[in-house]
Amino acid sequence: MRIDLHAHTTASDGTFEPAELVGMAEAAGLTVVAITDHDGTAGWSEARRALRYGHEAGVWSHIQNVVPGVEISCKIHGIGLHLLGYMFDPEHPELAAALAEIRESRTHRAEAMVVKARELGAPITWERVQEIADGGVVGRPHVASALVEAGVVTSVDAAFTPDWLGEGGRARVEKLDMAPVQAIALVKAAGGVTVMAHPMAWRRGPVVSEADIAAFAEAGMDGIEMNHPDHGPKERDQVRALAKELGLLTTGSSDWHGSRKTTRLGAETTDPEVYEELVARSSGTQPF
Repeated sequence: MRIDLHAHTTASDGTFEPAELVGMAEAAGLTVVAITDHDGTAGWSEARRALRYGHEAGVWSHIQNVVPGVEISCKIHGIGLHLLGYMFDPEHPELAAALAEIRESRTHRAEAMVVKARELGAPITWERVQEIADGGVVGRPHVASALVEAGVVTSVDAAFTPDWLGEGGRARVEKLDMAPVQAIALVKAAGGVTVMAHPMAWRRGPVVSEADIAAFAEAGMDGIEMNHPDHGPKERDQVRALAKELGLLTTGSSDWHGSRKTTRLGAETTDPEVYEELVARSSGTQPF
């Protein structure tokens, strides 16, 4: 089995539709892929239909399951982090309301960043950013893509600097984030399981302390992402040791965003035994 538990689609800041994710997972030789868009579950139904119709038509020979998930925006002590939630009930009232509030905040934040960028001389518009998002959850990558398109920066990565949208950036605006312990509790109440995404990704900015991660484990977090494109050998060793100490499962994922990032789908994978344990712990919904 080849299992990638972290991928994005046009339902947030990926560049391919949920149905295309399934086809690309098949082409990558994956057995299991998770759809984990930012703060929403809008892509689930399309991915499920694509998987079902592909099997009925005899198109798929590799891909067997799509894991329904989400990547929740969180913050603690002023440091942002992402929590992956899997196989929860998407209609759980408290969780659904909390995610909707974050999505609304993302939209207001992106619009405010466009205003700031224009004040700095960038010839971008809110209308164009919405077109780029194409109905998905609007985020910084969409604003970054508009900056690239306008010739302000040479790449999306170049937009994520202090000059523009990066940590302390001139056009950066903070958004609403959930407290990690709250997110863990809500996903758990909805029958799901949780895994902390890219915990040692230093290039993205400050990371949370091991003491905080221990508190998340105490609150019921199930696992931690170890094999990730932003983790080198040192970071992976650190995550492995911490997971062993705290009794956390370790996953591997590409954090695929389509053409918005260079990492290929399936570049990092999760051990089948870990995947099976995550499924066994969930009760909200099962993999498609």
